[in-house]
Amino acid sequence: MKRELYHRIQQNRKSGKKMLAVLIDPDKSDKAHLSVLLSRENLQHIDMLFIGGSLLVSGNIRTTLSDIRELCDLPLVIFPGDADQIDDQADAILLLSLISGRNAELLIGKHVSSAMKLKRSGLEIISTGYMLVNGGVETTASYVTGTNPLPNNKPGIAALTALAGQQLGLNLIYLDAGSGALQSVPSSLIKAVRQQVEIPVVVGGGIRNKKSIEEAWSAGADIVVIGNALEEDPQILTSLFSSAVRF
Repeated sequence: MKRELYHRIQQNRKSGKKMLAVLIDPDKSDKAHLSVLLSRENLQHIDMLFIGGSLLVSGNIRTTLSDIRELCDLPLVIFPGDADQIDDQADAILLLSLISGRNAELLIGKHVSSAMKLKRSGLEIISTGYMLVNGGVETTASYVTGTNPLPNNKPGIAALTALAGQQLGLNLIYLDAGSGALQSVPSSLIKAVRQQVEIPVVVGGGIRNKKSIEEAWSAGADIVVIGNALEEDPQILTSLFSSAVRF
């Protein structure tokens, strides 16, 4: 089984190098948008790209991956909203288990139905404990999954959930306030999770400025994910991160 990208993430964690991922929603990213987003100036600040969406309406993940491949050679990681978002043009996939909810389909059901397709794809599989956190507004992810997000003012619940995920053998914890969140994941919650787990931690949702990026890194996030802000203005990336301090 390939472990190249996960090994790199682990090595960066051990050395203290923080990473930035950009989330690309195929519904909102045509080739013109991608050309601006993945300009030479922007690419120097990005470590990897996450591709996927909670509910694809008009976008096509295969077309999006193909367009991205023409523009850059960054690692492409599928962040699947459903079992049909599997494509061998990517390098890896976050195999999500929604451990913040109790929807059996998203804990094991979807995984069984997609297991053979994943095996044949040759993708590097990174098993991920996916945890929705209250971001101040109902998100598409919460609606589609039929689950309630974790309260953002009870870090202990999140910490124990993440610890249980690690004990189950998951490779990664993803704390997500969701696309369009009004609030990002609080630093206190990130810190609580970081204190309980040794595996890498990813944080996304509601991150729109340098301060929130640096706060997430400082609190213990190994990878910070930004998406909506770049959908609205793909040209802000360089100005947003050019002076950001990587702890």
